[in-house]
Amino acid sequence: MRWVFMAVGAIAAVLLVFYLLEDDQLSYVTNYPSEGNTIVAFGDSLVLGVGSTAGNDFVSVLSRNIGLPIENLGVSGNTTAQGLDRINDVLERDPDIVLLLLGGNDYLRQIPREMIRQNLGSIIIKLHEAGSIVVLLGVRGGVLRDNLREDFENLAREYNTAYVPNVLDGLIGKPEFMYDGIHPNDRGYALIAEKIEPTLEELLVQ
Repeated sequence: MRWVFMAVGAIAAVLLVFYLLEDDQLSYVTNYPSEGNTIVAFGDSLVLGVGSTAGNDFVSVLSRNIGLPIENLGVSGNTTAQGLDRINDVLERDPDIVLLLLGGNDYLRQIPREMIRQNLGSIIIKLHEAGSIVVLLGVRGGVLRDNLREDFENLAREYNTAYVPNVLDGLIGKPEFMYDGIHPNDRGYALIAEKIEPTLEELLVQ
């Protein structure tokens, strides 16, 4: 009988350590925990949902999955500089959490990586100063090699954001998931929502 109590105690200890580690994983995120659950998605055509049918962009899918409204502030073609120019549109919503997805158009237009990093850093700073949690969403830069992955990782680390790497990973080049060479279809956007959902759910649990 004694071994049963020992086993139960050991399991309880493991669960406690796991809980503490999970909590510690979130403690680094600037402005966590949030005081509410107002969510804004801010970015370019991937946020807007180009290539999806009505209501099947990843923002809408994610909103349904978590049971909370998410305001979509995606603008097709936006670069990081254009995003920085309209940051007040986001701040006016006083969001608790911002899903930030920009940088793909910069890469396609061959804007220097340093400028991309600077603009994204400025956007993150302004959101943090307003009290928002930032979930940085990575995008791939390049076909043979992901030239932006390191930049996104460094930004997430430097500014203590939550981070979801390359949301297009596993989609590009697969016709069953893509509307065109850049934008997913409904199936592809559903997969993007699946990638983001665990991180967002974790931030919303308090």
